[in-house]
Amino acid sequence: MTPSQPLPAWPYPRWIAHRGAGKLAPENTLAAFRLGASYGYQMFECDVKLSSDGVPFLLHDSSLTRTTDAKNRLPYNSSSTAGDHPWAVLAVLDAGSWHSPAFAAEPLPTLDTIAEFCQGNRLLVNLEIKPTPGMERPTGEVVAHNVQRLWRDSAIKPLLTSFDIPALQGARAAEPDLPRGLLLDAMRPDWLDVADRLGCQAVVCNYRLWNAQTVAQAKAAGLRTLSYTVNDEAAAQRLIDWGTDGLITDRVDLFTPAT
Repeated sequence: MTPSQPLPAWPYPRWIAHRGAGKLAPENTLAAFRLGASYGYQMFECDVKLSSDGVPFLLHDSSLTRTTDAKNRLPYNSSSTAGDHPWAVLAVLDAGSWHSPAFAAEPLPTLDTIAEFCQGNRLLVNLEIKPTPGMERPTGEVVAHNVQRLWRDSAIKPLLTSFDIPALQGARAAEPDLPRGLLLDAMRPDWLDVADRLGCQAVVCNYRLWNAQTVAQAKAAGLRTLSYTVNDEAAAQRLIDWGTDGLITDRVDLFTPAT
């Protein structure tokens, strides 16, 4: 695709709330989505992984210790991951008290719960596939199948993104029509080729990686350009001036999503 050709229509808004409501609520919880929506955000980024019995749920870390009370409830094992536990165990954890007392007893949400909330409120989602190590491709496959099931009647499907190439390969094999984006924290020399091989519609970079040249290169390749995590007004304005398509932010209290 040449720069003179228009890109396909992009159905997502520019502003995207990071993990629900940034740092104003416990990340990746339904409470965070509710709070982000109260600030007018229409799209949310969140992290999805699998329980040991295959239930997709929201959590960023491989470990449960930072954002739940698992260390107090479960036998402590420093090598244990969230994916080692069945959903029945994960469902009773407190994923809110670590943030503040106001969110005590907030549970980890399943992808089903988030889908119901978002569709009921006409909200859009960027789902980052965040696999337990060793479960990259199966996680991509299961998440994609569940997205197709949960959003089957929605005109605008979630954008699936990941740093893990096998996870994106799994998602593509399972549901090739779902939109995908390659996540990057460093600009690898073959970034455009990788995005093309994965059939991605977008590249989602650490915002510091974008400049006028890299944005132009992505556009020339027919790719949309998104950035994380944009919490500074000057950085946001630069990205807007370069013509990027999406800004993922913690500062839902600073940026007005309609702009």
